[in-house]
Amino acid sequence: MKAKDFEQQFDENVDITDLLNISKAKRVLQEQKRVNVDFPTWMIESLDREAGKLGVTRQSIIKVWLAERLEKKAQNI
Repeated sequence: MKAKDFEQQFDENVDITDLLNISKAKRVLQEQKRVNVDFPTWMIESLDREAGKLGVTRQSIIKVWLAERLEKKAQNI
């Protein structure tokens, strides 16, 4: 299939998933790297409370909050 035809089907909301080979697909800028961070106990407890309220893990809330802060910082530059 030519790219033009593929794009047309995509633009027309045709299900194109059967046409894709996602075996080698990568999420851009999503490579993971493990880091260790030490937090005071009060901060861990506060993070756990907030994570519990939202129904997510401590790690998830840390990632989201850091991403929000970094995005905000990038917009202010």
